[in-house]
Amino acid sequence: MVRFKHRYLLCELVSEDARCRLSLDDRVLGGLVRDTIARVHGTFGAAACSVGFAVRYLNAYTGVVLLRCRKDFYQLVWSALPFITHLESKGHRYPCFFNTLHVGGTIRTCQKFLIQYNRRQLLILLQNCTDEGERAAIKKSVSRSCLLDKEPAEELSDSVGEEAMEAAE
Repeated sequence: MVRFKHRYLLCELVSEDARCRLSLDDRVLGGLVRDTIARVHGTFGAAACSVGFAVRYLNAYTGVVLLRCRKDFYQLVWSALPFITHLESKGHRYPCFFNTLHVGGTIRTCQKFLIQYNRRQLLILLQNCTDEGERAAIKKSVSRSCLLDKEPAEELSDSVGEEAMEAAE
């Protein structure tokens, strides 16, 4: 029995209009990526990527998307993502672009990276906030995320909590 290996592309959909993210659907997004691959790489790219391609995770509120494709052809998908400049949904056209955050071999590695990425983004927000109310809300979010994932293998959880406390002072 032969196992097909996949690659997972963790991407962030960046758009100025919040309605763009809220109108996301995995079928629409998958079709958009497939059409872009066909436009950029032709029929070979469309055929090569259509076999194992799937949208595995989609969060409409944060704009995080997890795309699965075959290991041999993940670079075709990756290279086609910058050519997506707009999203058409329900008769509206929203300007947007994809920011590839991580390429991993399993969903679990992508989840771990996403947790670390979100913690770093929260720390950046903490350092840039001007009001004490905002600072307290972000500090609470950081401490909550550090308490939920307390594993000895992850050194970042301890350092993030210390950095958050130092930045708050």
